[in-house]
Amino acid sequence: MKNSNFIGLPFSGQISLFKDVDKDNYNKQILIPEGYKGFSAFHKYWGKKPVEYLVFLIEILTVPGEIILDPFLGSGLIVREAVSRGRNFIGIDINPISVEMAVLSLDLPLLSSFKEAIEQMHIEVRPEIEKTYKMKDSRIATHYLWEGDSLKSVWIAGRGKGKRQEIKPDNHDLDNLAKHYNYQSEFIREIKLFQNSRINTFKGMTTREIFTGRALFNIDLLLEYINSQPEQLRRALLLSLTAASGQMSKMVFAITGRGKTNGVRSDKIEVGSWVIGYWRPKLHFEINVWNCFINRALKLQKLLSDLKKPPHIRIVNDLDPLIGNCETTACIIGSDARVKMNEIKDESVSLVLTDPPHSDRIPYLELSELWNSIIGSESDFTKEIVVSNAKGRNKTKSVYSNEMKNFFSEAIRVTKKGGFIAFLFNARDELSWSYLKDFKELSEGIEYVGYFPMAYSANSVVQDNRKGGLKNDYILIYQKNTSTCSSTNHLSILNHLPGWSISFPTLKGD
Repeated sequence: MKNSNFIGLPFSGQISLFKDVDKDNYNKQILIPEGYKGFSAFHKYWGKKPVEYLVFLIEILTVPGEIILDPFLGSGLIVREAVSRGRNFIGIDINPISVEMAVLSLDLPLLSSFKEAIEQMHIEVRPEIEKTYKMKDSRIATHYLWEGDSLKSVWIAGRGKGKRQEIKPDNHDLDNLAKHYNYQSEFIREIKLFQNSRINTFKGMTTREIFTGRALFNIDLLLEYINSQPEQLRRALLLSLTAASGQMSKMVFAITGRGKTNGVRSDKIEVGSWVIGYWRPKLHFEINVWNCFINRALKLQKLLSDLKKPPHIRIVNDLDPLIGNCETTACIIGSDARVKMNEIKDESVSLVLTDPPHSDRIPYLELSELWNSIIGSESDFTKEIVVSNAKGRNKTKSVYSNEMKNFFSEAIRVTKKGGFIAFLFNARDELSWSYLKDFKELSEGIEYVGYFPMAYSANSVVQDNRKGGLKNDYILIYQKNTSTCSSTNHLSILNHLPGWSISFPTLKGD
């Protein structure tokens, strides 16, 4: 990413969701989020939050030209919403894939360039990939059903929607598979994971546990072409690949026994999906790598075709160009937030709006390690703020609490008088909440304003299926030096929110 680059920002003409709209309408917008669509739906990320809440807070707590800081970028969706509304933005994340997604959201390639690259891949890459899936009669297989290390059936797309043929593998299929059985990737960095039963990983786990040799060979064919492209196009194609990589893996489970709850059990096997973590089910699918990639790439292509001509903004990767600049600027930085926040001037930020690590809910870097290995970036596990079950990481709740207190202290320092800090948060235990409740120990200049509940756009495997899983988050609002500036308008809007309270949320317990 260049230090200073003027780009067209691909957003729709709608700038405000809430300005000049009555309270009942904006209450409805945030009470019933529409769900992930457009760029929000392009790439999976752990714990994505509905953009409606981000937009609401941006619009009521800041004005154009002010600076918004998100020290934990995550999916990066906030940056699009901030700069499209004329706010300057600083985004930081220690997770390389987060930084890449945030930059992509601002620096999308031209539709014509992307289409040309895809067409060229159809000519150069697709035939080489399809050779590895070619059957004895020259048809191309779409799916392989595995039970452990045993290949059970080969699927071929039939004519008509929902039509398919399921064929028993023959010697030709097995010989084709054997050609790449021991293949080692030339482009994917070897993953580095820990013993963590919660996400089904073990120390020394390799990409060979996640992909077949054939899949690795074909991913390398894609990477060889992608890595030869200019930076802007390379990023878009690379993230299309990471977005599809889970479906290319051994982590795609097979759905069996449909209808057993209504008494009409079916023997039909259906294709499931990759879910959070590194679970490798015994009965699983190997899916044609080209099909996985092109399906995701075409979604991005459609997104590019739907976007309207943007305003111009500047995207940089250091803080200096942001200060005193009249252009709307986004600063996206890959770093430990605590280190980079030390470089931000005192009382220069109008709103710190972030979804910080939620104690032990999601081990972000561990879950993102596969993506980061594909894009060739290293994961700095030692500096991540998180609670993890991984043996050897020493990421305990007490360490987490102290690190978050240090972060909160920095957030208070950089927030200007009258400015706000908004956390999207939830956790099951009192210790994980301590840094949010003990804020008076950090600074006398910060006041707790209140909170309101946040519903999710879509159900999450983590939040819904784990024992004791949390069903929603809270948005907690703080204001700096409230006695020195009027906050009547802001409080008036917040006071009308359903579920708004000036107390702290009541914890549900472990």
